[in-house]
Amino acid sequence: MSTPSRPPATYDDLRAVFVNCTLKCSPDLSHTQGLMDRSIALMRAQGVAVENIRFVDHQIASGVYPDMREHGWEHDAWPDEVWPKIAATDILVVGGPLWLGDNASITRQLIERLYAMSGLFNDKGQYLYYGKTGGALITGNEDGVKHAAMSILYSLQHIGFTIPPAADAGWIGEIGPGPSYLDEGSGGPENDFTNRNTTFMTWNLMHTARMLKDAGGFPAYGNLRGAWNDGERFGFDANPEYR
Repeated sequence: MSTPSRPPATYDDLRAVFVNCTLKCSPDLSHTQGLMDRSIALMRAQGVAVENIRFVDHQIASGVYPDMREHGWEHDAWPDEVWPKIAATDILVVGGPLWLGDNASITRQLIERLYAMSGLFNDKGQYLYYGKTGGALITGNEDGVKHAAMSILYSLQHIGFTIPPAADAGWIGEIGPGPSYLDEGSGGPENDFTNRNTTFMTWNLMHTARMLKDAGGFPAYGNLRGAWNDGERFGFDANPEYR
């Protein structure tokens, strides 16, 4: 089978947001950012407009409401600084480190704040995340890449994101105390398995976002909360035994 000589489409009208959930404030070195930068560079080479956010640099409250200032918090940068960028994007990539084999606390905080907006609707009346695609990038030096990615990707699809094939990548090196991704001699940036998975994830995110954008998102039938509340059942029979 011959390999195509060029991408099957253009992607320069797409927008992507990469959220780095490192525990380190800027300008401290983030190994997760090192891996994210590989995917970001590939998207930008195809004309995708990419925003990069280090979540911990923003004074974001914890909670599952759109604006936690309405629930006792003095500060919450989520609704004004971060959410508008995610609301406007086609692609969201969540990146974060492993600690004790699981996602770090900042990653979970991001998922909770994404969930806080999941009751909003798009212009069609569908949940707001319909038509967006998501992926995950994980770094660390202990086991848990697939477990952490599974948690992120499940959460994203549950609130409405479309998850393409092979939508995650990661690097852990040798399991146990040792060098992190960007450390000299770690082998991370040269690792073929990680580089392949990062490349496949990046292209599949762009392909999926391209298809969704060209199709105008998902068809607005069978998935409208307002219509369901008004009694429409889209062919669902609540009493099949009486048919």
